[in-house]
Amino acid sequence: MRAGLIAFAMTLSAALVIPASAETIKVTIDKVAYAPVKISARVGDTIEWSNVDFVAHTSTARDKSFDLMVMPNKKQTLTVRTAGEFDYYCKFHPNMTGHISVKE
Repeated sequence: MRAGLIAFAMTLSAALVIPASAETIKVTIDKVAYAPVKISARVGDTIEWSNVDFVAHTSTARDKSFDLMVMPNKKQTLTVRTAGEFDYYCKFHPNMTGHISVKE
């Protein structure tokens, strides 16, 4: 009987484990710059770039893993699928740079 109660308690506690929820990390594009420049994320998180400039920008990974066009007064999102370090820039303004650090 006691072994059955222990097994039931273990099953119940395992059922109560709640996985961590994904987050949305926001980056603003303003005055030809990303803010913040460096961000941290976890696999499964979403990064949202919001362009408040009056010209188009891109968020383009140096390793070509992503390339997003962000039109003026619009947003673009990317759900992170891979851990690692990612440098990115704007194709139209190469001095605009950012960095994403992604953990499992």
